Amino acid sequence: MSETSNQNQQNQHKPRLSFWQIWNVSFGFLGVQFGFALQNANASRILSDLGADLHSLSLFWLVAPIMGLIIQPIVGSASDKTWNRLGRRNPYILAGGVAAAIGMLLMPNSATLASFITPLFFGAMMLALMDASFNLAFQPFRALVSDMVPAEQRNVGYSIQSFLINIGAVFGSILPFVLTNVIGLENTASSGQVAPSVIWAFYIGATVMLGSVLWTVLRTKEYQPGTNGLAELEEQKESQSLSEKLVEFFSLVKTMPKTMKQLALVQFFSWFALFIMWVYTMPAIAQHIWGIDAKWFDPTYLESVGTIPAHIAKAKGTAGDWVGIIFAAYSLFAAIASIFMAKVANKIGRKLTYSLSLLAGGIGYLSIMLVHNPELTLVNLGITQISVPQGAVSLFLPMIGVGIAWAAILAMPYAILAGSLPVKQTGVYMGIFNFTIAAPQIVSGIFAGWILTAVFDNQAIYIIMLAGISMLLGAISVYFVKEDTEQAIVTKQVNLAS
Repeated sequence: MSETSNQNQQNQHKPRLSFWQIWNVSFGFLGVQFGFALQNANASRILSDLGADLHSLSLFWLVAPIMGLIIQPIVGSASDKTWNRLGRRNPYILAGGVAAAIGMLLMPNSATLASFITPLFFGAMMLALMDASFNLAFQPFRALVSDMVPAEQRNVGYSIQSFLINIGAVFGSILPFVLTNVIGLENTASSGQVAPSVIWAFYIGATVMLGSVLWTVLRTKEYQPGTNGLAELEEQKESQSLSEKLVEFFSLVKTMPKTMKQLALVQFFSWFALFIMWVYTMPAIAQHIWGIDAKWFDPTYLESVGTIPAHIAKAKGTAGDWVGIIFAAYSLFAAIASIFMAKVANKIGRKLTYSLSLLAGGIGYLSIMLVHNPELTLVNLGITQISVPQGAVSLFLPMIGVGIAWAAILAMPYAILAGSLPVKQTGVYMGIFNFTIAAPQIVSGIFAGWILTAVFDNQAIYIIMLAGISMLLGAISVYFVKEDTEQAIVTKQVNLAS
């Protein structure tokens, strides 16, 4: 029996699930993404408050792609061969949730807890712990949907997962702002400390994440191997030596499909840009919109002055809150864009959709330079009078383009790639393709800080402009991607039928 027919037979044996059963399978992803969004929006802010300079920020952020590169393939392979009373994927999901919650509780308290090492180094260790834990949970969650949901319901399953991911990202990103402007917690931090609003945001994030992960683990009973179409666990065989496995792996890399190699160039430019955005948006808008001089991000200068002036601390805190707001905005715009992207791709083709989306992202980054900052007092909503620079409000417009690009980056490369991969090696090649996500982030992490300091004199807005140029190069490089012939014919037939 062929592999494809065997998979179809297995899928036929899986019982249909109710909406709420499918919801329960993916619900833990809401909490994981809630925590991940908190980290993305606030890690640079925390590390900066603990003493990291602008040059070293990108180096600290290197742990994210490195952990993804190491953890996901290992966990994916291990969970395939695991079965205990919690199930197959659930043990890894639970372990990742618990470990990430511990990291989220400890990281904002680095200044208090670090007795034998510097708070900055302790904070970096907790960032590494969170990243490893998030990756420990991500991979099994994706596999859990495939295990539990029959083929005819899989679109619904991944749609619900996508919805929960984006909801978690939106609420995780805005939480510090809400805690400051609704609850009234202080968003300023003295030198070497973390703002109370950020500390409590991480406490709440850890609670939400652990609660949602427990919901999935306790309410989802996985099928035992050999039942309901789930394949038997394969025995681990050591027939190949490590050197033979490495030779086989690099042989696959060398003979990867041309489409995959061509997409790697697009991936490089787009993920290089995304990494810069996650690391340097906070100092960029603090300097460009709030007018904070770059010297207030220099630990040596801060140590020489002793105390940060109240207006500088307040401006940095407010800028940090607004990073969460605009990151939530691009997640929301991405969710909206993803609803229409499949239909647009059917009309004009995947490549053109992908290219135009990256173009929108590049324009979004570059347009941040055009944002001005006259003062504007927002409407009093009966909660608190919020006074922010008008430029902060104007940042929502660039985030539309960033959101469209983000939606395309999460979908289009995989849609283009799928038709060019050999069926028996799809999993292996998808793992190799993860290198095209991690590698550009590692390159960005190594060189972005040096470029910011040596070329741009610590003016972080210019590194965001570099990200915009990189995204535009990604849009251009899509032109050189050649889709698989069979896949292109299917796309053409869809276009004609519609």
